[in-house]
Amino acid sequence: MFSDTRRQLQALIEESLKMFEGNISPQVIIDVPADKQHGEFSCNIALQLSRLLKKSPLVIAQQILPRLQELLETSPLSQEIAKIEIKAPGFINFYLSPVGFYHVLYDVFQQKDKYGCSDFGAGKKFCLEFVSANPTGPLTVAHGRQAAVGDSLANILGAVGFRAQREYYVNDEGNQINILGRSIKVRAQQILGEDVPLFEEAYQGDYIRVMAQLFLDQQGIKTATDLDKEPEAEFRKFGVKYLMGMIKKDLEDFGVDFDIWSYQSKIATGKAIEELLADFKKKEYVYESEGAWWFKSTLWGDDKDRVVRKSDGQYTYLTPDIVYHKDKFARGFTRIVDILGPDHHGYIPRIKAAAAALGHSKDDLDVLIVQLATIYRDGKEVSMSTRRGEFISVREVIDEVGRDAARFFFLMRQASAHLEFDLELAKKQSPENPVYYIQYAHARIHSIIRKAQDEFHYSPKNRDFKHLQHPEEIDLIRRIGLYPDILIGCAKTLEPFALINYLQGIAGAFHKFYDFCRVLDADKELSTERLGLIEAARVVLGNGLRLLGVSAPEKM
Repeated sequence: MFSDTRRQLQALIEESLKMFEGNISPQVIIDVPADKQHGEFSCNIALQLSRLLKKSPLVIAQQILPRLQELLETSPLSQEIAKIEIKAPGFINFYLSPVGFYHVLYDVFQQKDKYGCSDFGAGKKFCLEFVSANPTGPLTVAHGRQAAVGDSLANILGAVGFRAQREYYVNDEGNQINILGRSIKVRAQQILGEDVPLFEEAYQGDYIRVMAQLFLDQQGIKTATDLDKEPEAEFRKFGVKYLMGMIKKDLEDFGVDFDIWSYQSKIATGKAIEELLADFKKKEYVYESEGAWWFKSTLWGDDKDRVVRKSDGQYTYLTPDIVYHKDKFARGFTRIVDILGPDHHGYIPRIKAAAAALGHSKDDLDVLIVQLATIYRDGKEVSMSTRRGEFISVREVIDEVGRDAARFFFLMRQASAHLEFDLELAKKQSPENPVYYIQYAHARIHSIIRKAQDEFHYSPKNRDFKHLQHPEEIDLIRRIGLYPDILIGCAKTLEPFALINYLQGIAGAFHKFYDFCRVLDADKELSTERLGLIEAARVVLGNGLRLLGVSAPEKM
């Protein structure tokens, strides 16, 4: 609702600017003030025009105001805007009437589980690639955080009109896969009684020993001699298949369902790489120096050129990645988002340069860096090292705190900020736990409405809201009305964190309202309106939680 009101106000202000001579057409921005004393909407157009018109913003705002009020009288907003005020140094503030607030509730009941959805994305095709963990071990909490961010963001993008697809890129080739295969073989040799030490780079987790035993069992191998007959590729193939099965199961239980599974071995083939390099060389994007081939990434802002083929003929990891992004663009995505871990900061300029070399704008590719999460148990930090096998897996977190708390807690800070995940807090069934606090608000509203239906024969039909005047009632409506814009804001910034903050605010506003306003009152008309209000809050809480991949329980 507020997004519609904002657009109509923007149109009115643009029309009022025609009173000035010359071609004045600055971008009109309508903000929602943090302090509700400044109204529901505020516009700084007078400050923008000050230098152009060589007048003070206050004078310009005072000139605009009469024309704006005149236009408002014949506008559909005439019943929704109670007053317009000018505040120094020249802001134009708009205050909604009760009717303006009530329209928010009408919209919620009309749209229900679609409330907040919009066509902002205009059907543009989005590709979000996230997690993409190498199949060398179980998913860690770092991958869990990326999964929560990527999946929630995909949900939000879909809600606001984008065609968002989730993609997982399986790096099933390269040095790390070779190390995985060797690690499995060494553990198998040890199981068979051979005195073979682990090599320095080997993966050391218990899962490697489990895989080695399974390999021996499945192949029917009983002796070291039989083991030595197995091709090295078989160990790699077995390891990738086993771990990808584990990864897919963990993601499924975490509520993440990928639309596309891409494999490096199928996309970045030798032929595809040679064709890419030949094309880049023809365009003079690649040159030879000291026996190696270099990509001229500095042409597009990178701090140095990057090797794509080493002097020994081996490709660097960047080369198949360029081929992979070429494949993504060829599939018709207009916007590509890579969600990566914090060790990929230096990767951003080179892969953006690659996008430009492929004939696309650098802005068609976004790289989001999701910072690490530190896990705390009983007040102590849990140390983690994937290669040494010392880590908390996503599976352990899900099993310990549940999927809802795991997903919510992974989103409790902006993706670019380090996250501290307190396992004990995530398990608490109290208001201290933010996900419990929000879910409890949703369940509590369900309970109140059930009681009203049983005892007062409350019906959700034919609502009117003329009695809702209490400050806590208006504040709750105001927050409900912001929901569509919150989702659009998340889509613009590619960051779901604002939805977390918003839902906490809605839950807090409901609990505060319930403390001040008796819902099941002797005045049946007032009770009916307040029941409608909290039902609208429940709709928004449920819609928002589902976008985060968190359940919205009816009972707790």
